[in-house]
Amino acid sequence: MKRRFIDVVLVTVGFILSPLTWWNDMIVNVPLAYVFSFPFSLIDQQLFLPSFVLGYWLSNLLGFLMLHWGGENLIRKKRTIFSVRRSLIISMIYSIIVIILVLLDYLPPPTDMLARFQ
Repeated sequence: MKRRFIDVVLVTVGFILSPLTWWNDMIVNVPLAYVFSFPFSLIDQQLFLPSFVLGYWLSNLLGFLMLHWGGENLIRKKRTIFSVRRSLIISMIYSIIVIILVLLDYLPPPTDMLARFQ
């Protein structure tokens, strides 16, 4: 029973982190990537964009892994290649959108945000 609960939690959190839903990116993955990129932007502001994209991809990957780990024990079936491929394509599209937002200064580096409060 305890293991089943852990698997349900893994699937739920993995689903929230994965790009399988349209709403999670702006609510979950982008803020996580922003927090992930913060220490890198303190080192050098030019590291903000690459670390932001890396953090975004890692949060999506972690979501897929958690879905796999929890789902494998719950239903013993694996995702089809088509749905994984589709999800990765969607993730790449979101990544391109985030890159454009950063390059157009709609999503500033954390150091710029901190400077506004000082």
